[in-house]
Amino acid sequence: MASNRLCVAVIAAGLGCSPEQRAPSLGTSTAELQSARQPTVTPQESGTTVRFFAVSPVDARVVWASGNLGTFARTLDGGQRWVSRVVPGAETLQFRDVEGVSKDVAYLLAAGAGENSRIFKTGDGGDTWTEEIRNSDPNGFWDCFAFWTPRRGILMADSVNNRFPVHRTTDGQRWVDIGDRLPRAQDGEAAFAASGTCAATQGGSNAWLATGASAVARILRTTDGGNTWRASATPIQPQGTPTSGNVSVDFRDARRGIVGGGDVAAGGPQLNVARSRDGGKKWSLTTPTPFEGAVFGITYTRNHREDDADDGDDDDDGGDRALRRVVATGPGGAAWSPDEGGSWNLLAGIMNCWAVSFATQRTGWLGCGAGRIFRIDF
Repeated sequence: MASNRLCVAVIAAGLGCSPEQRAPSLGTSTAELQSARQPTVTPQESGTTVRFFAVSPVDARVVWASGNLGTFARTLDGGQRWVSRVVPGAETLQFRDVEGVSKDVAYLLAAGAGENSRIFKTGDGGDTWTEEIRNSDPNGFWDCFAFWTPRRGILMADSVNNRFPVHRTTDGQRWVDIGDRLPRAQDGEAAFAASGTCAATQGGSNAWLATGASAVARILRTTDGGNTWRASATPIQPQGTPTSGNVSVDFRDARRGIVGGGDVAAGGPQLNVARSRDGGKKWSLTTPTPFEGAVFGITYTRNHREDDADDGDDDDDGGDRALRRVVATGPGGAAWSPDEGGSWNLLAGIMNCWAVSFATQRTGWLGCGAGRIFRIDF
């Protein structure tokens, strides 16, 4: 899709913004803010200077990352030592998403026009890679994927002729087009291959896909593993242009989720975060992030590989505030929230990082430009 290819070209320039003043607190007391655990951010050596687009922790020791020019990276010791390598034959591809399954098994998704969209899998720690599927539609563009289990996953793609060619795997090898099961796409509707987080899964059958680049920014959602889908509008602003809308989505249980976005080609203050408490049917704006521009990556601080079957009925989370903690990042900066976007705390000195993901409630990683990786510990 032309609009998304344009968007990728724009954001590949690494737009930067100056952080604005911290947004006021909404719904969080001064005592709660003072007692919130302040994170430690530690730079780590990745062994490369290419941009990292996505990061996927398996646990607090094993983490995979993916980047430009066919590059992937892996650590086996929590980031004390990273090894970065290039997939043979993929030197020109952009690995916009990665799914780490174990220290040996991982998937890579290359995003690009036509045949530049591909999925690779390794079973030996990255020594060898098998190409599982290649996009055969010259008008197609794949954006991101997400997995329920090591073998069950969903692949998001830009619309072609008002149809989303979304794919699904049930065995970790064969990817089947299920686009006829999804709602009809709006003209130009697409996802953003910014940080590999335009798709989110939860439990055994829930999934959400974030869209933009069209008249209305939407979340597409399923509760039965992709057999049936519904669509909901979100209030993220700006939207309605080829470079704006929803970019990144995450859910901490079956009901409560968060979405980040805005205009990926613009800076300035944006209404860039919204949340849902009913599984993605309705969305409401939160306080914007204290950094300007769009949110490229947003996540709850949890292990996304856990089978989190919580139905979200316990509104007070049993007193566990960590369940509500969110980290957001983008070209303009990075920040964390103790209350799902009600208030934000800027991560000082962190700029031009697009991806963020957590191994546990306390430990995660940021993937950034120029081969930079940061570990975050709460």
